Amino acid sequence: MKRYMHIYRECIKVSFTTASTYRLNFFLNSVIMLLGDILFPLVTLLIYGSGAGFEGWTVYEVLLIQSVFTMSMAIADMSFHGIMWATMGAVREGNLEMVLLMPVDTMFLLMARSFSIDAIGSFLGGATIFIIALTHLEAPSLIMWLQFGSMFLIGLMVMMGIALMMAATSFKWVGNSRIPEIFDSLRSFGKYPQSIFPKAILIISSFLIPVAMIGFFPAAALLGRGNYIMFIAILPCIVFLILGIALYRFMVRMYQGVGG
Repeated sequence: MKRYMHIYRECIKVSFTTASTYRLNFFLNSVIMLLGDILFPLVTLLIYGSGAGFEGWTVYEVLLIQSVFTMSMAIADMSFHGIMWATMGAVREGNLEMVLLMPVDTMFLLMARSFSIDAIGSFLGGATIFIIALTHLEAPSLIMWLQFGSMFLIGLMVMMGIALMMAATSFKWVGNSRIPEIFDSLRSFGKYPQSIFPKAILIISSFLIPVAMIGFFPAAALLGRGNYIMFIAILPCIVFLILGIALYRFMVRMYQGVGG
């Protein structure tokens, strides 16, 4: 365990060193990601400013949901979302053989190497909106904070599971760069109150592909608006993580050479 912690720590240091070396590139990447992520909160303000809105939800409650979604995405982008591109590149260029020879878990090493701090701007932007929204809402209780923290971590788990599943396909399909775009479209349902969607969409976003856990469910727990659906949705999230890890490691064992 100490060896793995040391490796991950060194990969983080490399990421910070790279960012400090290419400061302008890091700054531009961070700003661009931040501007992209705050677009939806700005749209939300425009919607409520025009007199419209999401029925049953105040503007600050919606902003809280979207800020949680933004912070979750930023953490995922920094820590494990890059594993798909790392795996795809290693398979396509024939570098995976070198990784397989190392006395460390392949999945862990590629995930650690893909660590990036470019999304730090998005996280800080989401955290700022989160704090502003909370100051205009009733203070959460300790139980609400505990539920929020648990749901937030579970949301990261489901994203990691899906990221590993997408990365696993790279062993056989090295040109699968469009798959993340499909998931991005589905994931966007997690940044809105689920009550505004039809029942079919609610079932999909809560159980089949539980993207509601990325933003809505943690925020709902913090607002004291949780329900039994939120707790049932924990199970498919855990299943996604287990399946993602199992599938990735299975594909590593099945790997036969360059190009999959």
